[in-house]
Amino acid sequence: MTHSNDSFSSDPSIVYVPANQFRIRAIKKDNPDQIFNPRLPAMLKKAGWAAYDKQGNMDWVRSMQEAEDFHPYFALRRVWRALSLVAPSAKLPSKVKDWDTERYPFSVRPDHLLTLKEIMDLHRDAYENTAFDRRAGENAGLFASPYRYGPNKWERSITSRNIAYTWIAQTKDSLPGPVCWLAMNAPAESVFVPLAVAPLPAAYEKADRKTYDPEKAWWISGQVTLLTRGYYSVYSPEVRSAAANEEQRAAKLVEASSSQSPEAFAQTLRENAERTLATWKTLYGNLLVSSDADHHIDYDNTQSDRLKADKVKKY
Repeated sequence: MTHSNDSFSSDPSIVYVPANQFRIRAIKKDNPDQIFNPRLPAMLKKAGWAAYDKQGNMDWVRSMQEAEDFHPYFALRRVWRALSLVAPSAKLPSKVKDWDTERYPFSVRPDHLLTLKEIMDLHRDAYENTAFDRRAGENAGLFASPYRYGPNKWERSITSRNIAYTWIAQTKDSLPGPVCWLAMNAPAESVFVPLAVAPLPAAYEKADRKTYDPEKAWWISGQVTLLTRGYYSVYSPEVRSAAANEEQRAAKLVEASSSQSPEAFAQTLRENAERTLATWKTLYGNLLVSSDADHHIDYDNTQSDRLKADKVKKY
């Protein structure tokens, strides 16, 4: 959960990252920040599940035996990465001894108030420029892809090919109402579109993931997403640039619409969403044209060097 300065300009931001694992630790009877069944500690103890921390408090994570899924960093690395990006001053270690480590706090205060763009960038992260960069060296897939396929349970980055959608809630007193910035598929190959808490554009209603419909946002986004994933290093820069342009334009539109009524504001955002989808349809065609049916595509330098090394070893 993130609070940005686009939402609460006077409050310090708080960032909490669950990443598919429990993060609540000590359960304390008189803690005003916790609400739980008062019988819970006794129930866990009776079941033989109760585990305690060094202070004698019941530890929810250890009681649930919430070990990492498949291997130590399937989820935990994402916790480290997100907290480290927003609060580098905390100097959190990238490697810890056990899945139930207490080295990562429940939440952190960012080193500065987060902007909307920074939160979007956080959702697109693939450990860029770290030892765990999913796009480079032995970590990379074809065309420097950060994604993995097959039966193996690979370590996951914040961006993931399994993401169906991502939303960022924005509230601000000066706006006519709250805004939900929505990206279909993984945001690293998609675009965030602002929508009001109101009836949605038709393209965002009742999309069927089993029936192709070229007028639905899910499929319009999916075309660009799938093509980009196939040739990541080739198409990703253009897709990210297009997303940045649309998001910057939309952010200015949201601010410029602050004097509108809630109904007019919702209509403005519906029209903007339709414009972005039209841009995304055109982008898909432009990507196909720019590659000339892949005649103008080659591996990036990192991938070429890796393939040469593999060829020497295998043949």
